[in-house]
Parts: sequence; C-alpha cells; structure tokens
Amino acid sequence: MNLSNLKPALGSTKTRKRIGRGTGSGRGGTSTRGHKGAGSRSGYSSKVGFEGGQMPLQRRVPKVGFKNINRIEYVAINLDVLQHLADSFKLDIIDVDVLSQHGLISKKDLVKVLGRGDLKSKLEVKVHAFSATAQKAIESLGGSVVKI
Repeated sequence: MNLSNLKPALGSTKTRKRIGRGTGSGRGGTSTRGHKGAGSRSGYSSKVGFEGGQMPLQRRVPKVGFKNINRIEYVAINLDVLQHLADSFKLDIIDVDVLSQHGLISKKDLVKVLGRGDLKSKLEVKVHAFSATAQKAIESLGGSVVKI
C-alpha cells in the first residue's frame, strides 16, 4: 500500500449529480426543476413555512397558553441544603451573598427557602421568601428569619 493506490472505502462516496448536461444524461431539459412556474426559474426562493398556498402548519395549529408578565420566579433552596452549607463551612448566617458564592444561585436571582429535609443548627437566614414549614423549622431551633 502506498499513496498512489489509496482510495475511499466502498460505498462511502457518491458521484455528484451533474444537472443540465444534455438529454442523454437523463437530467437535461428541465434539469430536475419540473415544468414552468416560479420554482423552475432562476432567482426563485420560497418563504419559510410556505406550503404552496395550503394553510401552513404554524397557522393550522392553535395557540396555547400565555406568559404571565406578573409572575415572580424564585430559586428554591431547601432546608437540607442550608444544613449542608452550615456543616461544611461552619456558617450561622446564610444570606444571598453566601448562596451565590457557593454557586447555588446567580446574583440577580430571588430565593425562596422550602421545607424539605431536616435542620439541626440554629441559623439566621436572610432571603426573599420562605414557605410556612421552612419558617417554622428555622424558628423552632431558635434561628431567625429575615425577608429581604
């Protein structure tokens, strides 16, 4: 084997379709464009989604739902996450800055503490919102809840 007899594997390449090279080629005449109409002419380009006058799919399918512009999106942080932070980093005050430093939220996120998991340490938590169970769990251990 040398450079002069290298060739691609069988079936891995196809020959190019040579259009408009006379009637003997089988692709002369209309050059696979059909007869007459805009599609047979040079410079033709159809609009995106155009289906030849048939009602297009995007107009046949009904609109669904809406986006509530007044919705407030919170990032949920559970009690077990707060406990893990308190254990790992010896913290007794947890606020938005601490959560963003440890990669749990980004700076502009609103945070809501939820009640999943067990809390064992007394913590002071300063975030935007609390669920009732989370607030009760934090305060039952002597901790404090501060809404920003």
